[in-house]
Amino acid sequence: MNKLKKWFKRLVLTCIVLFVLFIALDFFIPLPIEDFKQRHFAQVVVDKDGQPLRAFPDKQGVWRYPVTLEQVSPLYLQALINYEDRYYYQHFGVNPLALVRAFGQFVKNRRIVSGASTLTMQVARILKPHKKSFSGKLVQIFVALQLEWHYNKQEILTYYVNYAPFGGTIQGVEAASFAYFDKTSLELTVSEAALLAVMPQSPSRFRPDRYPQRAKNARNKLLDRLAEFEVWDNQTISEAKQEEVWASYNTHPMIAPLLTRRLINKYPKQSIVHSTIDMSLQTDLEYLLKQYAATLPEKTSVALVVIDNKNANTLAYIGSADFLNSSRSGHVDMVQAIRSPGSTLKPFIYGLAIDKGLIHSESLLFDVPHSFAGYRPKNFTNKFNGPVSVSQALGRSLNMPAVQVLEKLTPESFYVKLKNAGLDLHLPQNASPNLSIALGGGGVKLEQMVGLFSALGRKGKAVKLKFIQEEDKDKQFHLLSEGSSWIIQNILSQVPLNSIHSKTVINNLKIAYKTGTSYGNRDAWVLASNNKITIGIWVGRPDGAFMEKNSGRQSAVPLLKKVMNSLPADQMVSPQKPDNVNLEKICWPLGKKQSMQKSEYCHKKRQAYLIDGIAPPTLSDELKLGYSTELLEVTMNSKTAQRVLPSCYPKQIMTKKIALWPQVLEPWLSLANRRMSLLPKYSLNCQQYISLTKIEISGVHNHAILYPSPGSNRLPIVELKVSGVDQQELYWFVNGGLQESTVNDLDLRDLKQGSYHVMVVDEGGGFAEIEFSVGN
Repeated sequence: MNKLKKWFKRLVLTCIVLFVLFIALDFFIPLPIEDFKQRHFAQVVVDKDGQPLRAFPDKQGVWRYPVTLEQVSPLYLQALINYEDRYYYQHFGVNPLALVRAFGQFVKNRRIVSGASTLTMQVARILKPHKKSFSGKLVQIFVALQLEWHYNKQEILTYYVNYAPFGGTIQGVEAASFAYFDKTSLELTVSEAALLAVMPQSPSRFRPDRYPQRAKNARNKLLDRLAEFEVWDNQTISEAKQEEVWASYNTHPMIAPLLTRRLINKYPKQSIVHSTIDMSLQTDLEYLLKQYAATLPEKTSVALVVIDNKNANTLAYIGSADFLNSSRSGHVDMVQAIRSPGSTLKPFIYGLAIDKGLIHSESLLFDVPHSFAGYRPKNFTNKFNGPVSVSQALGRSLNMPAVQVLEKLTPESFYVKLKNAGLDLHLPQNASPNLSIALGGGGVKLEQMVGLFSALGRKGKAVKLKFIQEEDKDKQFHLLSEGSSWIIQNILSQVPLNSIHSKTVINNLKIAYKTGTSYGNRDAWVLASNNKITIGIWVGRPDGAFMEKNSGRQSAVPLLKKVMNSLPADQMVSPQKPDNVNLEKICWPLGKKQSMQKSEYCHKKRQAYLIDGIAPPTLSDELKLGYSTELLEVTMNSKTAQRVLPSCYPKQIMTKKIALWPQVLEPWLSLANRRMSLLPKYSLNCQQYISLTKIEISGVHNHAILYPSPGSNRLPIVELKVSGVDQQELYWFVNGGLQESTVNDLDLRDLKQGSYHVMVVDEGGGFAEIEFSVGN
């Protein structure tokens, strides 16, 4: 009995000495946990559901994705603990019985038969690698004890699942799960969980992508052990063993490469960046753009952004047609590039003008040639249409009406409005806002244009795009009223997607869209928005080179249709009309409501959407020639109803108000709406007081037939001349097409066989016209 007590005292004393020794060693040889902290995780950008889009390895090229125990499949943890360390939660880092067993087997067989390492000891070896030796094992045991002293079981197990080796440059179960099975570790099946649980024993030998049979055998050995321990039922294990081992080795997914690169640069210290991208949509559209770009000329790239209007989340972000295609400058992110917007800003010119009370949806505008202090814009087709409505001008993207409205709005106020709505419009150096910004005179970014255009689907509020889920509440900017934004999107949603000249009235995809083409066809745009989404597309060459046949309608709209067809049907929802917007009848030329003017003033009726029932009058023409679209009061002989002047008044006179069309529209009006038809003729007694000067064309008789010179395909020297005009710019039209000449003669020698209509217009709307033909 005394011997037993002495032995027990010695044991306790030994334990105390060992404990004190351990405490001392732990103090002087601290746990090298900092080594873990220096092993940076690979940076991963994931989609809105946590699926990896792209990963960036650490400085040593190791792929290691951070994960918590809650984010790992319970199947994997069950398989791991029951196979590697059944008594993990009972021991103190070292399993003495396992050590005794392993030592006895080694003495008996003179080779290692089974290991004695616990999961804690395996973490210790990962933390402080060593050679297989007795001294190395002692160090491993000491570090394991340190781990158990400083950390709880869950923390140690978390270290294991994040740093265990899985072959090649893969560490941690999350990286292994993505690399071999393209899924998160939470989604592992029974078979996959079993395989990953056994892999760290011999990571290189059990790699399923290289040695599937070895991996299968190792997996089945683990499953047999779990069957023996009754961890899983026999049916589950039997089904798992029947599965073949199929695995890839994809350490670095490459989805949304330009956005992920951008986010990693912006958030360099975040291991996981949670983006707003919808992976399914992103991958579908990446494939679509790559296929579409293959049909475009060499060196052409394409960029696309799709956002959710509800929260400004970016669902798809494709900065180039093909990231790995250097011939198309795939590494250049055209979502962030500054490019000319073409006509894409026109909707906001009209929308802001509506809010300012300058126009309504059917206001009469002037699509006629005009010089704005030397700035002479013209339409894409080089032709003019005369009187057009706001809806026609916007739907057909006519240039002159947009410039006319912008001049009333003022370029400075328009520029400030865009700036306050999140659009940085880059102007040439030392330039100030001017009328050219209506037609693309400036530079913008696609991402900001998408945020601006979303206002049409967001009740007039533009947004700053969100790329990560952690961003604060969406930043929105008031741009348009709810009423004007609905009116503009309603106009644009009527434009057919197949052709602007199509007989189809409404596009069937319930989305408002606007195209744009920059000078030299360098940039082709289309922006589209409805209640649910906003889409922005750019097509062009990143180097800014001139392109042929690269317009918004030719290059961008076909891609828009393909994108729209790939979206769910529930995304095709139009915004609801506000209660204060109603359809009412208005009349041209005055532009006011039909109910508020006499019937004789109403030359042409139109249905217009009005906000709060207000119909602004037609804008006056820029020349302000005494009368424009206001009522003109004329004095007449009360007996003959002929017009008279103060110098030739008869005894009995009367006055009458007549609604006239703007004089600048005169050449494009029907005979019934021209002044010669609307105004009474002058009395014979007054004609001597009237200047009869008018524009005339000479050089070719009306209805003449011209023939080329004998032996030549060209006409002889034929020039049309104009008389009856002062020194001012003239606009010549041949079959509706604007000519380069702005003086009082026009050379006709290059005309080919056919019929011709020639018209000349001065800045005041005076005009003359002739018709002739060219024979063989």
